[in-house]
Amino acid sequence: MSDAPATVEWEEGGVRQVARWRSEAAVPPPHRLQPADDTLSADAAYRLACEGTALVWRGDFQNARQLLQALARRVERPRRGKAETPAKARPIEFSTQAATPAQAFHLHRQAQGRRARILGMLLVPLDAGYGIPLRRAPALRQAVEEAWGPPGDAGNLVSLRELLGLVGAHEWRKKGVEISVLGPPPQNRIQPHYGVFSPVRGEYLELIAKLPLPSMALAFEIGTGTGVIAALLARRGVQQVVATDQDPRALACAQENIVRLGLVDAVQVVCADMFAPGRAPLVVCNPPWLPARASSPVERAIYDEDSCMLRGFLGGLVEHLSLGGEGWLVLSDIAEHLGLRTRAELLGWIEAAGLVVRGRVDIRPRHPKAHDASDPLAAARSRELTSVWRLVAAVG
Repeated sequence: MSDAPATVEWEEGGVRQVARWRSEAAVPPPHRLQPADDTLSADAAYRLACEGTALVWRGDFQNARQLLQALARRVERPRRGKAETPAKARPIEFSTQAATPAQAFHLHRQAQGRRARILGMLLVPLDAGYGIPLRRAPALRQAVEEAWGPPGDAGNLVSLRELLGLVGAHEWRKKGVEISVLGPPPQNRIQPHYGVFSPVRGEYLELIAKLPLPSMALAFEIGTGTGVIAALLARRGVQQVVATDQDPRALACAQENIVRLGLVDAVQVVCADMFAPGRAPLVVCNPPWLPARASSPVERAIYDEDSCMLRGFLGGLVEHLSLGGEGWLVLSDIAEHLGLRTRAELLGWIEAAGLVVRGRVDIRPRHPKAHDASDPLAAARSRELTSVWRLVAAVG
């Protein structure tokens, strides 16, 4: 398989144009492209996008942002009746009352995917230095470079939606996320990098902050991401925390946070697939909570097809626990309420791995969607609990 970057070609004013295709969401290059500018109406742009034609924007950058918002409104609330709306342009409709929770979830994912495909059809050019050759375009080189690395020697084409995502990630990284259980500001901020899941749902951190530690000597954290759990364990007094991950962005992010928080003597960030070598009296893992296929690399912190990471953690835990040690599994039960995984399956995996449950502590999520009745998955979210399962090796 070639490692050469993908390119896209289109004709503009009788001249063949070529650019490097960039997509962090792993979206393949569009087959049909045409130039577009401020004279294109939102309705025409929406129809072209629904038909699979990507629009290479040549107009005002701020107008492109407004057009993206107009396309989003049309995806969610088409202005014309069904009889006049092309089939590809119609919204995916479903009723959480008529469907099973699992059907509602999968239809919701389909709707999300269709929305992303349509909005991803509005493209903007970036030159070799990550400059945007459009009127009223902001300077976004730093945000782009944080995600893509140093500029190259060729121009780029990227969806405006993804580009704005890079900018949003840059702002999160610059501002940071305040984690109250890490202590008082300013030494309580975690700065997520692009592509690394931000710890905005921190209710489980409150549980980890209060649970009795089985040892103050050593802990392993599996899939560290931003490093927030490793930092919390170190702040609680664990003398040595070995935090593992295999994603380069996560490793860089965790290391930067550990250094900035002044915890380099207590936390070691290691590249590993799951477990670090050896055993520890405490092994902590917060795997993705939903057993479904990620539609892009940046979704892998949320979706874990076939619960692979969860089952891998459970299956290898006994071999990495010290005598009398505990494994802490951080897990929401949202998958159970959506009909994607049963409690019996989870308990069966725990038993098959030679583990028993010593205890469990729960907390209700407080994020906005947990109380949003209009959310398509509101029924499941209203019953969700986030838990830390305390697991130990079975005796005998």
